Formats: sequence, structure tokens, C-alpha cells
Amino acid sequence: MDEVRHSPGDAGQVVVEQDAATPARLAETLMALANGGGGVLLVGLNSQADPDSSLNLALQAALSIDPPLITPLPEIAAGQDRRVLSITVPPGLPHVYSFKGKYLIRDGARNRPLSPTQLRRLIIERGAASFEASVPDGAQLDDIDWEKVEQYAAGLPGLAAAGPEEVLLKRGCLASAGGGLRPTCAGLLLFGRDPQRWVRSSEIVVARYAGTAMDDRFVKEGIRGTLPQQIRRAEAFVVDNLRRGVRLAGLERVEEPEYPVKAVREAIVNAVAHRDYQIRGDEIRLLLFSDRIEFYSPGRLPGHITVDNLVHERFSRNEVIVQVLSDMGFIERLGYGIDRILRLMAEAKLPGPRFEETAAGFRVTLLGHGASLFGFDYSTRRWRQLNLNERQEKALAFLAERDRITNRDYQELCPDVSPETIRRDLADLVDKNLILKIGDKRATYYIFK
Repeated sequence: MDEVRHSPGDAGQVVVEQDAATPARLAETLMALANGGGGVLLVGLNSQADPDSSLNLALQAALSIDPPLITPLPEIAAGQDRRVLSITVPPGLPHVYSFKGKYLIRDGARNRPLSPTQLRRLIIERGAASFEASVPDGAQLDDIDWEKVEQYAAGLPGLAAAGPEEVLLKRGCLASAGGGLRPTCAGLLLFGRDPQRWVRSSEIVVARYAGTAMDDRFVKEGIRGTLPQQIRRAEAFVVDNLRRGVRLAGLERVEEPEYPVKAVREAIVNAVAHRDYQIRGDEIRLLLFSDRIEFYSPGRLPGHITVDNLVHERFSRNEVIVQVLSDMGFIERLGYGIDRILRLMAEAKLPGPRFEETAAGFRVTLLGHGASLFGFDYSTRRWRQLNLNERQEKALAFLAERDRITNRDYQELCPDVSPETIRRDLADLVDKNLILKIGDKRATYYIFK
């Protein structure tokens, strides 16, 4: 592609003039970038160029690659003396890409063919065909919730004019199969009416334990639905169950959660976006303990990623899911969730996240402030501003030391009050969102909410 030149200002940037920007030549360069470390293809547009036609040209080139290359929506920006079409190819893509039987890679200022040895190595590194691109037997267009698709498309300026089916086709959520268009696994997970019918283990189990280990005192919920719904509900569960501390900012008392909520959100999104959905009988698990939160995702680290290099390297097992979640605003910048978690935890003066690869999965652990939340101990002074009576303050102090309290414990703390008074005191603490009632009748106990 002689008309394409390497930009000296950026090792991953390629510039091409509009006269040379045929769909085939753009496809070759996009493929070469995708088979390497990604990059940006810039097309200089002349004054007569139609923006919509230019965007469609870029999408046509990306979709003509085998398998279709899913990228962020191309953008048109004003340069120093003209407009420029920008096409970003994310790093760490999961496939080996070809165009009309050719396998190219970017080498300096040119695209060159991969040697047989390099091609074999790349195929081994990037693995087999993606599960998310497969079409489940029996899945039909009616299995897609088209109202969700229309809401999604409305937020994409470059695709808003396209029909819903065309939007999903360009995003890799539909594929040609059996003589027509049918939903892929990614399409069903993101927009399906019943995603778990097709990918049975695609859910999140969330649980909150009172202490530092699993025991019989917990609140648990199984979260199903589309991946965007799961992310929102999992985050809501964590936020509802986080402890909050009070610190002084000047002369004001500021209430803050035990963990940065944005770091929790990033960890949830990473688990959902990068888990191996081909694994059956296992689900994402989000476990809250008194000193930490664990996020477990089925599937070991993909491609060339290891625990030692995951902060610096990029590889996406599910490029369609990652891109659509990015379109929806769940991922602000492709591939940089780990970086944000590190930064947010450091800003909160918390230890950095702990990364562990297990026999069949990957675990991220966020360590919290524990009992020293923002420097306040669990004494009655923490609740003096809440207009609690002396019995209730005593009960909360007891709960802080023992992790849970029962009616019998309360009766022993306050032997001179009636069972009805105890019931009203505990119900009031529940209403104030300070404690959570677990169990029923004689098995009832209470933990901090």
C-alpha cells in the first residue's frame, strides 16, 4: 500500500490520503494493525468529502476483514488545514485477521505478509475462534429485545441512521447463518430477551458475609439478565452493602464508602467483559467480606496475558462485548480498567488490588479499611448524631465486636426491657438502614448493612 505512510509522531499511527483510501486498501492496513499491536488509521479528507460516506467507507473496510473487525466508531475531526477521518484499532484483539486470503502485519511504514512461522505463532497466541461470535442452534431474531437495540443505536451518532439489524450486524451481534441473519452469543448476552437460555452460566452471584470468611451468615442474590443489567444490579448490591465512614474535611463531616465505588464498578465490568463464557457450570462471583471484596471470573487469563504483565499488556477475549459495553459508557477507554482500579485505590489510600490466577479462573481482590474505617473505631460515638437511644447504641457496639446480634443477645444487654421494646428497637435500626435482618422466627439475627 504505497500511498499509506507511517506517521513519525506515533509508532501506532498510519496516515493515508483520501484518493488512495479504497475499501480494499483500508482493509489491508486495518488488518495489519489488528494483527499487530493496534493503532490509529487517519484518512485526510478533501473539502468535497461527504462525512456519512466517509464513515460508511471505514465501516465497510472493517467488516470486509475475516473475521469482521469490530472497532470503536470512526470519528471525523478538524485538522490544521482539513478534516481527518480517524479509525482506532484497539490493542490486544483475540483473532488472527485476513483479507481476501492475505495475512498482513504492520512493519515500520508498510504492511507486509506474515511469514508461515509468524502466522503459526500468532494463531497459537490468539487461540481458536471466539465463542462470542458463534451462533447458538435455534437462536432467531425474535430472541433479541429490539427495544434495547434501538436505545443502544440512538446513542451512536455514526450508526443512528442505520436500521437495528444493520447496527447489530456491524457490531458483530448478528451473523449470516442458515440463509439469513441470526444472533450471535454476544448479541444474545447483550440484547437477548432470555440470555441464560443460550449461555446458561452467564450470571453473577453476589454475597455479603458478616466476617472475614464464608460462613452461614450471609445475604446472597443470583443476578441474571443481559450483561448491562447484570453490571448495574451487581454495582447496586455492593453499594447497598458497603459500610460508610465519616471523616473531617475542614469543619465539615464527610461520609464516604469503604471502597471507591468507581473501582468496584471497574472490577465488575472487567469480570463481565473478559470472562470465558464457554465455560459451563461456573459463574462470576462477587463476595463481600468485612475486610475485602473478591471478584472471581471463570476462565484463566487469555492470550499472552499473565498476572505479571496484565497492567501493561492488552488482550480482549470478547472484543464484541468489550466494544458494545464501551459504546454504552461502561468502559471509558478500552483496555484501561486495571489502570483505573490501581489509581482509584491509591487515591483512597487503600492497598493496590490483588490479582490471582486460579485453576480455572481469575480473581481480583480489593482490600478495605476494615474495622479502622477512616480512622473511627466502632464505638458509640459513631452513632450519637443518629438520635438513637442508649439501648440501641449499646446493641450496635455489641454488633461491631461480634459481627451479629440476636434478640437473646439484646435481652442480655438490656435485661430490664420487654421483648416488645427490643423488637421495636431492632426494627427501628433496620428502618434507619443501619442493620439487616437475616432469617426468620427463632433463627433471626442481625448484621451491619
